[in-house]
Amino acid sequence: MNSEVSTPKAAVLGLQHLLAMYSGSVLVPILIGAALRFNTEQMTYLVSIDIFMCGVATALQIFSNRFFGIGLPVVLGCAVQAVAPLIMIGQKFDIQTMYGAIIAAGLFVFLIGGAFAKLRRFFPPLVTGTLITVIGLSLIPVAFQNIGGGSTTAKNFGSLQNLLIGAFTVLLILAINVWGRGFLRSIAILVGLVGGTVLAGFFGQVSFAPVAEASWFHIPTPFYFGVPHFEWSSIATMILISLVSMVESTGVFFALGDIVERKIGEQDLKKGYRAEGLAVLLGGLFNTFPYTTFSQNVGLVQLSGIKTRKPVIFSAIFLVILGLLPKIGALATIIPAPVLGGAMLVMFGMVAVQGIRMLQQVDFHDDKNLLVAAISIGLGLGVTVQPSIVQFLPKTIQLLFGSGILMASLSAVLLNWLFNSKTPQPEMEEADGLNESSKS
Repeated sequence: MNSEVSTPKAAVLGLQHLLAMYSGSVLVPILIGAALRFNTEQMTYLVSIDIFMCGVATALQIFSNRFFGIGLPVVLGCAVQAVAPLIMIGQKFDIQTMYGAIIAAGLFVFLIGGAFAKLRRFFPPLVTGTLITVIGLSLIPVAFQNIGGGSTTAKNFGSLQNLLIGAFTVLLILAINVWGRGFLRSIAILVGLVGGTVLAGFFGQVSFAPVAEASWFHIPTPFYFGVPHFEWSSIATMILISLVSMVESTGVFFALGDIVERKIGEQDLKKGYRAEGLAVLLGGLFNTFPYTTFSQNVGLVQLSGIKTRKPVIFSAIFLVILGLLPKIGALATIIPAPVLGGAMLVMFGMVAVQGIRMLQQVDFHDDKNLLVAAISIGLGLGVTVQPSIVQFLPKTIQLLFGSGILMASLSAVLLNWLFNSKTPQPEMEEADGLNESSKS
């Protein structure tokens, strides 16, 4: 592989990296903003600042120094596994509590970066695979709600028009994955979103008013949605999600190290974790979301054969520039609910399957492993389907036991420790540690 690259070619490759991760990152603020009923102005800010912070987070990771940054050609974006917990925190408490939890989680990740190697043993494939499976399955009902039209109380919910738009989006994504090649295949979700929006436009479901109303330029504003509140159960929830993201990022770091022929040591991992912690902390301060290493961009590094950081530096620059232009961010807010639902169905289904792939590393001939996964998945999905089962518990306790993802996390970690504390568990395999779907 030739790692030499000219500046123009590096810029094009940087744009490719941006497009490969763009739809996954933009989808997170759209989903959370829609669930928390943000208005058009708030949604435009949310998407724009999210794009901006993706660039900042990527720069923190690729520009290595003695304190943070792994110095590999990695791109950072919003982690989809944080969607459901953040929505629940925002709905149970408020937006300020949600951002307080993100800030606290970022600080936690930064501080434990050096010690995380010792904590990783609590997150073998049995635990992470179970959790990722529950994350995917618990979000699929949200995808169907959006396919139907977004709100179940809407007059046109489940209309033939909405179902056709959602189905077209899914089929377009599938077609590109089946017949597309190379770069086109890597942006299948983005093409599906664009194609579905075009079809929805013919049915009169697209309005460009948010784009027209958005300003051309803005400056990122700390605490845009108010001063953060810190609440213990919300913080505990986000810390657990951050720990899982760190486990997944470890697999990405090792895979990239192999591609660029660089041995990844403990010091590299520590600086990589610290950079992610800083990115999450800044996400909370500027009222965006947790950031984590995107694994789908690893495939682009391998396909292009370019081992230097130069293309990713351009990608970070492009993201920062786009994030300063609200009209670009506003474009993402015009996507109709059925189109989002179609894309979500594919993405969250792939998240669940990726969790199952992780579980393939587990010896299920051992009944103890079988029980850990079965009970944890059962608890996670049970609470997701029947959240009212905890309605009489105090609000903070509701957040802990009313979140299917958190219930699955706690159950898997505790049961695995109880049954397997004296039995060596396999480490996450490098290839299977690349959770492409849950990070896209």
